[in-house]
Amino acid sequence: ERVKLLEISAEDAERWERKKKKKNPDLGFSGEGRDVFHLCWCWEAPGVSVVPPALSHSGEALYPTSDSLLHGTHVPSKEGVDRMVADLEKQIEKREKYSRRRPYNDDADIDYINERNAKFNQKAERFYGKYTAEIKQNLERGTAV
Repeated sequence: ERVKLLEISAEDAERWERKKKKKNPDLGFSGEGRDVFHLCWCWEAPGVSVVPPALSHSGEALYPTSDSLLHGTHVPSKEGVDRMVADLEKQIEKREKYSRRRPYNDDADIDYINERNAKFNQKAERFYGKYTAEIKQNLERGTAV
């Protein structure tokens, strides 16, 4: 591979590198987890320390050894719990605003037996409606074969 690179001019190599960067950018850990991390209440709240004050003063005791037991020893502060509850209530309220009632059409044909079947029929009509339109018309006229 090094022999191939020796035969390529610098301009061609730069052009090839630019094309390679454009085609396949390495985004690393991108996706849902990163977005959730940035939306977390504790990272956005101003004045909130990532390390609790009790742990920041502990120094060497912060790092576990073979005989240390840190599991279940953290007690959250009252202000932190209140802040989290307020943020969760705000998220729930915001989520409730997103949904809207779908209008019910009284004049539409009833071709279902329950709500689940109605949803299925709507999906089937959306995907296969153009293929079954002629068959439905023939059934309504009574000329179906």
